[in-house]
Amino acid sequence: MTLQNGDSGDYSGPLLEVEHLEVEFHTRAGIVKAVNDVSFTVDSRETLAVLGESGSGKSVTAQTIMGILDMPPAVITGGAVRFRGTDLLTLSEPQRRAIRGQGISIIFQDALSALNPVFSVGWQIAEMFRVHRGMSRKDARKRAIELMERVHIPAAAQRVDDFPHQFSGGMRQRIMIAMAIALDPDVLIADEPTTALDVTVQAQIMELLGEIQRDSGMGMILITHDLGVVADIADRTTVMYAGRVMEQAGVFETYQAPAHPYTKGLLDSIPRLDQKGGVLHTITGTPPDLLDTPSGCVFHPRCRFRKDDCLTQAPPLYEVGEGRTSACHYYPEVLDDAGR
Repeated sequence: MTLQNGDSGDYSGPLLEVEHLEVEFHTRAGIVKAVNDVSFTVDSRETLAVLGESGSGKSVTAQTIMGILDMPPAVITGGAVRFRGTDLLTLSEPQRRAIRGQGISIIFQDALSALNPVFSVGWQIAEMFRVHRGMSRKDARKRAIELMERVHIPAAAQRVDDFPHQFSGGMRQRIMIAMAIALDPDVLIADEPTTALDVTVQAQIMELLGEIQRDSGMGMILITHDLGVVADIADRTTVMYAGRVMEQAGVFETYQAPAHPYTKGLLDSIPRLDQKGGVLHTITGTPPDLLDTPSGCVFHPRCRFRKDDCLTQAPPLYEVGEGRTSACHYYPEVLDDAGR
């Protein structure tokens, strides 16, 4: 299948564009608005970090982009997901399947459950080449070994027939990365790729992803709540809360001068080497029940800067600088008063 403007060289827009995306889950308890008016773009060689607490809508957004949501109960109620100018939400499942893996690929956060326990890791990697490239079993197996070597799995030729349970957590994540990059995708979505890994292995995995991105030029969406990882590799950030975008900015601007109280709260809750002996601040309360979100600004019950308007008027994404947006009625005065 040929995408509109996909390979002709005349398309000059973003590689991936998510525009006003809205996703609901219809449950027995009611309608859950998991993603509410989310927009962002990703270009080649760019890393966009999508930040937020658990339940903020990060993974649902990723699954919508990939076209792997269970529908029902999920319902896409609005918006567009454009890959090289073509709206993926308008394509049939066979057309989406042709793009999945080759155009856009994903690394899931739980490698053990994402890998099939009854097939060897080599068979699972090789399947990508057999299905999408029509390779013979022998050639596909050879490419699987090459990919395992590329993601730095020791003795790949000897381990290609091993099963997922025979690998450590870090090695399983490398297998997932090998599967995700097998077909040289234009966009890679890394959904919490270092969850449950120790700090040393986390650093190795992120270094590996950066190396692959430099070699291939792919765009990457990094979904995480690890602000330390984001500071190292991201170019831009999108901060989500309760299914909505709270702030978008370059990574340097996000860390130096957060434009939303929620972003400030996230940054204040992590230790900093340049601030010894201080007190770590926490964001009070818990994220809202998406079956019954607060009126006005969805963050107002937990915001220490809230004013009367915040309780009744939902803020739009204000333009607060070049390439920066913030869903806060009172930026920058509230953050200026707090010394950022």
